[in-house]
Amino acid sequence: MAASDRREAGQDSILEPLCFPEQQAVDALQRLHPEPLLCLSCSESTPLLHKDLLLKHLLLQHKVVIADVKLIADLSKYLLYWKGRFLEQPITDFCSVIKTNSTGPVEKQENYFLLCDILPEDRLLREKLQQKRLCGFSWQEEVLEQQQQERDDGSFQRLCMFCSDVFAGNRSSLLNHMAREHSFSIGLPDNIVFCNEFLDTLQSKLDNLQCLYCEKTFRDKTTLKDHMRKKAHRRINANNSEYDRFYIINYLELGKTWEEVQSEDDRELVDNDDDDDWSDWQAHPVSAVCLFCDYQSETMEQIYTHMKDAHDFDLHKLRTELNLRFYQQVKLVNFIRRQIHQSRCYGCEERFLSRADVLRHIAAEGHVMKLPDVSTWDQPQYYFPTYENDALLCTLSDSDDAESDETNHSEDVPVIAEDVSNLRALRQTSVLNQLLKKRS
Repeated sequence: MAASDRREAGQDSILEPLCFPEQQAVDALQRLHPEPLLCLSCSESTPLLHKDLLLKHLLLQHKVVIADVKLIADLSKYLLYWKGRFLEQPITDFCSVIKTNSTGPVEKQENYFLLCDILPEDRLLREKLQQKRLCGFSWQEEVLEQQQQERDDGSFQRLCMFCSDVFAGNRSSLLNHMAREHSFSIGLPDNIVFCNEFLDTLQSKLDNLQCLYCEKTFRDKTTLKDHMRKKAHRRINANNSEYDRFYIINYLELGKTWEEVQSEDDRELVDNDDDDDWSDWQAHPVSAVCLFCDYQSETMEQIYTHMKDAHDFDLHKLRTELNLRFYQQVKLVNFIRRQIHQSRCYGCEERFLSRADVLRHIAAEGHVMKLPDVSTWDQPQYYFPTYENDALLCTLSDSDDAESDETNHSEDVPVIAEDVSNLRALRQTSVLNQLLKKRS
């Protein structure tokens, strides 16, 4: 009721950043891990996607803390195992007990239970889940032998994934080349195992026009390359467990993940950003969304033309008539976005039941080019995007702003010529000279 009252009063109701609809990896994650996460002590359950909610529930409702959750290979099976064990024996038989406020009154003391791999049974469970995720390679000796063979192999030959260079001899030459010349690092060669299979996996994704980091699919190779360059996605996705089996650390050290090793490796690589070879990549505009409808285009001119033709809204005309500087344009766009999201006419501030209603009103009443007083929308709060991924903000023009700045500088700032006709007199009467005299 309070929320509806605030909306009726016209107050801002956006409490968190918004995003335009786009294809997400959420559904894929849910398909890969359909099993829910079960609470250890009650019937509560959540999908893997919302594991933080279950961990919060365990902490607040049952005083249970699980250490190093991110290192557990299969959290659903881990929780299911311990849920069964806690039904057989008391939780105190397994968990370390942490007492809070131990020096205070007894009624204010609380016991928290820590489940971690200090317990041999817990460590063994984590190792088994880790080995199972690594596709059945359960013998360290076998993996180490494979990795040593690859390190000594001199018959390696492969084409670079990003250019036409061919590398023969040792795999390190190709991996170091991709890291230094293309800023694409999968880690130091000595940390990789099953290297050819790893590179085949990455190459297959690129052949299928899939970004290696966000794993979105694009319509052509040029767009994919431009996306990876602009978004700094020239790396692999650390959350993709498909890559775990290609890092030797996963077979040797349970408490350390391959992405941690990779970040250490990145620091050891020579910083050679100035020499990145992405010359064959062509720029491609990002997609932007119309202010009034769901129309999207990767060409900004088409967006502006669409808004003018379909909605009679001319942003260029407003910029010229109102002499809007760049950041004023940003605030205006964010203001209009927010008003329409809240089903409110930005011209007269009348509120409607739906977005469709407010758009009909704007068109019927001719309010599309009607703006309220500048003080209404030229406010600091509209520096912040209404939609986090609003590409329209990146296309706003600041050329006039630069020109006006130059004009203002030339009109307001006097230019004083340097008079060097009497340097001796200048030195004697200078403020610095007077200060030095007083000090002495």
